[in-house]
Amino acid sequence: MTKKDILAILKTAISLFLICAVAAGAVAAVNAVTKDTIDANSAAAANEAKSAVLPEAASFEDVTLSDGAVGYLGKAADGTLAGYVFTTAASGYGGKIEIMTGFSADGAVTGVEILSIEETPGLGMNAKRDSFLSQFTGTNGDLTVIKNAAPGENEILALTSATITSRAMVKAVNAARAYYTEVSGKGE
Repeated sequence: MTKKDILAILKTAISLFLICAVAAGAVAAVNAVTKDTIDANSAAAANEAKSAVLPEAASFEDVTLSDGAVGYLGKAADGTLAGYVFTTAASGYGGKIEIMTGFSADGAVTGVEILSIEETPGLGMNAKRDSFLSQFTGTNGDLTVIKNAAPGENEILALTSATITSRAMVKAVNAARAYYTEVSGKGE
């Protein structure tokens, strides 16, 4: 290798390093400028989801769970216990499904909101539909998934061609129920 070749390689390497350094600096600057806005938007979305799954609550207090996760104790406007809200996740067909589940003080599911989902469009993404999510409301106990039958008590009818997604949703709600049992001290 000649001195000219080494200089050409060195010049290219330095150019690439400078380009990467400038790009990394720009990304860091944009992150620093937008971080507070992103955090505020995330907090607002979480508060909106809490209110959607436990509409009887006027305010929420953080509750630390045994595994270090955080749940929420919902208080009615008069200060009485309205219920509980927990965020849980389970693996679906396309990745992790994160949900928020609300429980009344007596343990009935008051609502389920999907926080993040990456399932197959037209199949697993149907989990976002009210016709599927409404099956969870009012249940009071561990849930199971059924196919091709009328659901009974604590049974959720699987989405057509999306049984893995349906099972993941049920698993996440059952995990939230375990948190409810832990925090409320009420068994099933």
